[in-house]
Amino acid sequence: MRNALVFCTLFLCAIAQAAGPKTMATLDRSALNTPAITSASAYNAASRLEILAFAHALANSETLSSPQLQERLAVKTLNPDAVNKVRQRYWQTLLTNYRYATQGCDDCETAPTRDALRQLAAAAQIDPARALFHRHYLDEQLRLAALFPAISSEIDVFSDAEMNGDRLKDGEFLLTFDDGPDTSGGNTERLLAVLRQHALNGIFFALGEKLQQRAQQRPGSIAALYQGQCLGMHGWQHQTHARGETWQRSVLDSAVLIKQLAPQSYVALFRPPYGQRKADSAPFFAANAVRVTLWNIDSQDWSRQVNAAQTADRVLTLMLLWRHGIILFHDVHDKAPAAVETLQSQLQSAGIRWLDCRQFAAGN
Repeated sequence: MRNALVFCTLFLCAIAQAAGPKTMATLDRSALNTPAITSASAYNAASRLEILAFAHALANSETLSSPQLQERLAVKTLNPDAVNKVRQRYWQTLLTNYRYATQGCDDCETAPTRDALRQLAAAAQIDPARALFHRHYLDEQLRLAALFPAISSEIDVFSDAEMNGDRLKDGEFLLTFDDGPDTSGGNTERLLAVLRQHALNGIFFALGEKLQQRAQQRPGSIAALYQGQCLGMHGWQHQTHARGETWQRSVLDSAVLIKQLAPQSYVALFRPPYGQRKADSAPFFAANAVRVTLWNIDSQDWSRQVNAAQTADRVLTLMLLWRHGIILFHDVHDKAPAAVETLQSQLQSAGIRWLDCRQFAAGN
């Protein structure tokens, strides 16, 4: 029995990590000599640079054959339909974003069509470090697409009932934090202090087991801890919710616990660990009035490959690229507080909007 449990644990771990990137995209923005984002026009100028760099990487990837792409992404199998679907979505998003980024710019070249955007990207003088970032970031995304839906992730939704940030308006961003809470006095508290200092809030997708442990240690502490924030479900334990039958109990037990411990902070949103969930789970979530909430901007702050400054630079670059979305951090790691502080400082004059978590949860 013990050997079976060990095998099961190792198997689930392998599945959960299977969609991880071969090489993580990192960037030192201070080395790019990019002007500070001191206004909405400066934000748009910086956004244009990232859009063209990603468009260049995307166009180059389309010259690869399926075997070449499979080798580059280091995957044993490749779903070409899923890859092409993601590419088409990216081109449409890039076109829309470039139009936003050129509004009010009299001397900017426009890109009314995909071919025009391709030409602009091909002619652009792209810093090698920026080009490498977008090559690696695109590979991260295409790797997820290559494995979808055999391994589900945030790369795509199974239905309109799931949310991943794509439907937010230009300039709208939502802060979200997974895997908490940390131990008492740890990174969760540090992060909450930063958010409150700047009058910000976010959705904390907490693990039921960790919430229960903290509540047992300090009764009544959970409601106070998350006051003014939103508290969603991340399951009872951090494991895949894409197989087996216990995943439903994991979601329901977490919801019951949060309603008991912090009813004022509870929001009926569930984020599956690793983004993994069943393709046919929509009826269950609809019946329980819970919405699956994914993300489209991944900080990768859990990784030892990045420090707090690199985490902030990665998120800022992706915010400039996608121009709207749900940002994934982890409040159990020490990078999120510093990264949020940096982003708030660098973007306070950019004209973006940090969404209120309750308005988002209510669909407003």
